[in-house]
Amino acid sequence: MRVHLCAVGRLRHGPERELWDDYTTRFDRTGRALFLGPLELHEVEDKKNAGMSAEAELLARAIPSGAHVVTLDERGQVLSSPEFAQSLAKWRDDGKQDLAFVIGGADGIDPSLRSRAHSSVSFGKMVWPHMLVRVMLAEQLYRAASILAGLPYHRA
Repeated sequence: MRVHLCAVGRLRHGPERELWDDYTTRFDRTGRALFLGPLELHEVEDKKNAGMSAEAELLARAIPSGAHVVTLDERGQVLSSPEFAQSLAKWRDDGKQDLAFVIGGADGIDPSLRSRAHSSVSFGKMVWPHMLVRVMLAEQLYRAASILAGLPYHRA
Protein backbone atom coordinates (compact mmCIF):
# COMPACT_ATOMS: atom_id res chain seq x y z
CA MET A 1 0.00 0.00 0.00
CA ARG A 2 1.49 3.28 -1.10
CA VAL A 3 1.35 6.01 1.55
CA HIS A 4 0.97 9.67 0.65
CA LEU A 5 1.15 12.84 2.67
CA CYS A 6 -0.77 15.67 1.02
CA ALA A 7 0.05 18.89 2.81
CA VAL A 8 -0.26 22.64 2.48
CA GLY A 9 3.08 24.46 2.42
CA ARG A 10 6.65 23.55 1.63
CA LEU A 11 9.00 21.81 4.02
CA ARG A 12 12.23 23.75 3.61
CA HIS A 13 15.75 22.85 4.72
CA GLY A 14 16.28 22.67 8.45
CA PRO A 15 15.73 20.36 11.41
CA GLU A 16 12.14 19.45 10.47
CA ARG A 17 13.28 18.46 6.97
CA GLU A 18 16.13 16.37 8.36
CA LEU A 19 13.76 14.53 10.71
CA TRP A 20 11.21 14.04 7.90
CA ASP A 21 13.89 12.56 5.64
CA ASP A 22 15.21 10.30 8.41
CA TYR A 23 11.83 8.86 9.42
CA THR A 24 10.68 8.53 5.82
CA THR A 25 13.78 6.50 5.00
CA ARG A 26 13.23 4.32 8.08
CA PHE A 27 9.56 3.78 7.22
CA ASP A 28 10.30 2.93 3.60
CA ARG A 29 12.98 0.44 4.64
CA THR A 30 10.91 -1.21 7.39
CA GLY A 31 7.57 -1.04 5.60
CA ARG A 32 8.73 -2.62 2.34
CA ALA A 33 8.56 -6.18 3.71
CA LEU A 34 5.11 -5.40 5.14
CA PHE A 35 3.76 -4.07 1.81
CA LEU A 36 3.69 -0.56 3.27
CA GLY A 37 5.16 2.36 1.40
CA PRO A 38 6.86 4.11 -0.06
CA LEU A 39 5.89 7.35 1.65
CA GLU A 40 5.45 10.15 -0.88
CA LEU A 41 5.13 13.84 -0.05
CA HIS A 42 2.71 15.98 -2.11
CA GLU A 43 3.03 19.65 -1.20
CA VAL A 44 0.59 22.30 -2.39
CA GLU A 45 0.69 26.05 -1.99
CA ASP A 46 -2.12 28.56 -2.27
CA LYS A 47 -0.02 31.36 -3.71
CA LYS A 48 -3.04 33.64 -3.97
CA ASN A 49 -3.88 33.25 -0.26
CA ALA A 50 -7.48 32.45 -1.17
CA GLY A 51 -8.09 30.53 2.05
CA MET A 52 -9.14 27.08 3.15
CA SER A 53 -11.45 26.38 0.20
CA ALA A 54 -8.66 27.05 -2.29
CA GLU A 55 -6.30 24.88 -0.24
CA ALA A 56 -8.95 22.13 -0.21
CA GLU A 57 -9.12 22.17 -4.00
CA LEU A 58 -5.34 21.90 -4.28
CA LEU A 59 -5.22 19.11 -1.70
CA ALA A 60 -8.05 17.22 -3.42
CA ARG A 61 -6.05 17.23 -6.66
CA ALA A 62 -2.99 15.89 -4.82
CA ILE A 63 -4.87 12.91 -3.34
CA PRO A 64 -4.52 9.81 -5.54
CA SER A 65 -7.75 8.56 -7.07
CA GLY A 66 -9.38 5.86 -4.95
CA ALA A 67 -7.13 6.48 -1.95
CA HIS A 68 -8.30 5.91 1.59
CA VAL A 69 -8.20 9.47 2.96
CA VAL A 70 -7.20 10.24 6.55
CA THR A 71 -7.20 13.82 7.78
CA LEU A 72 -4.88 14.93 10.54
CA ASP A 73 -7.16 17.15 12.55
CA GLU A 74 -7.56 18.16 16.19
CA ARG A 75 -11.14 16.83 16.03
CA GLY A 76 -9.95 13.40 14.90
CA GLN A 77 -9.66 10.18 16.84
CA VAL A 78 -6.78 9.97 19.30
CA LEU A 79 -5.02 6.63 18.89
CA SER A 80 -2.22 4.91 20.73
CA SER A 81 0.75 3.88 18.59
CA PRO A 82 -0.32 0.20 18.58
CA GLU A 83 -3.88 1.24 17.59
CA PHE A 84 -2.46 3.36 14.77
CA ALA A 85 -0.36 0.38 13.63
CA GLN A 86 -3.45 -1.84 13.63
CA SER A 87 -5.37 0.76 11.60
CA LEU A 88 -2.56 0.86 9.06
CA ALA A 89 -2.55 -2.94 8.82
CA LYS A 90 -6.35 -3.03 8.45
CA TRP A 91 -6.35 -0.50 5.62
CA ARG A 92 -3.59 -2.48 3.89
CA ASP A 93 -5.35 -5.81 4.47
CA ASP A 94 -8.63 -4.38 3.16
CA GLY A 95 -6.85 -4.05 -0.18
CA LYS A 96 -6.30 -0.30 -0.22
CA GLN A 97 -3.64 0.50 -2.81
CA ASP A 98 -3.20 4.09 -1.69
CA LEU A 99 -3.49 5.73 1.72
CA ALA A 100 -3.47 9.53 1.80
CA PHE A 101 -2.92 11.54 4.95
CA VAL A 102 -4.01 15.17 4.63
CA ILE A 103 -2.61 18.13 6.56
CA GLY A 104 -4.23 21.52 6.05
CA GLY A 105 -2.70 24.95 6.35
CA ALA A 106 -2.69 27.37 9.26
CA ASP A 107 -6.50 27.47 9.41
CA GLY A 108 -6.95 23.71 9.17
CA ILE A 109 -8.81 21.62 6.60
CA ASP A 110 -11.86 22.99 4.83
CA PRO A 111 -15.07 21.24 5.95
CA SER A 112 -15.81 20.18 2.35
CA LEU A 113 -12.58 18.15 2.24
CA ARG A 114 -12.88 16.99 5.85
CA SER A 115 -16.30 15.50 5.06
CA ARG A 116 -14.80 13.43 2.22
CA ALA A 117 -12.27 11.75 4.50
CA HIS A 118 -12.72 8.12 5.49
CA SER A 119 -10.97 8.65 8.82
CA SER A 120 -9.56 11.43 10.94
CA VAL A 121 -6.66 11.18 13.38
CA SER A 122 -5.55 13.62 16.05
CA PHE A 123 -2.19 13.91 17.75
CA GLY A 124 -3.97 15.15 20.87
CA LYS A 125 -6.04 18.10 21.96
CA MET A 126 -3.21 20.55 21.41
CA VAL A 127 -2.77 22.27 18.07
CA TRP A 128 0.60 21.58 16.41
CA PRO A 129 2.41 23.52 13.70
CA HIS A 130 1.76 21.71 10.43
CA MET A 131 5.50 21.29 9.74
CA LEU A 132 5.90 19.43 13.05
CA VAL A 133 2.82 17.31 12.31
CA ARG A 134 4.55 16.05 9.17
CA VAL A 135 7.51 14.87 11.25
CA MET A 136 5.23 13.38 13.91
CA LEU A 137 3.32 11.46 11.23
CA ALA A 138 6.51 10.15 9.62
CA GLU A 139 7.74 8.98 13.03
CA GLN A 140 4.43 7.29 13.82
CA LEU A 141 4.42 5.55 10.43
CA TYR A 142 7.90 4.22 11.14
CA ARG A 143 6.82 3.23 14.66
CA ALA A 144 3.73 1.47 13.24
CA ALA A 145 5.83 -0.47 10.74
CA SER A 146 8.22 -1.41 13.56
CA ILE A 147 5.33 -2.63 15.70
CA LEU A 148 3.88 -4.67 12.83
CA ALA A 149 7.32 -6.14 12.08
CA GLY A 150 7.90 -7.06 15.72
CA LEU A 151 10.94 -4.81 16.03
CA PRO A 152 12.02 -3.40 19.42
CA TYR A 153 11.71 0.31 18.49
CA HIS A 154 8.36 0.68 20.28
CA ARG A 155 8.56 -0.02 23.99
CA ALA A 156 5.27 -0.17 25.83
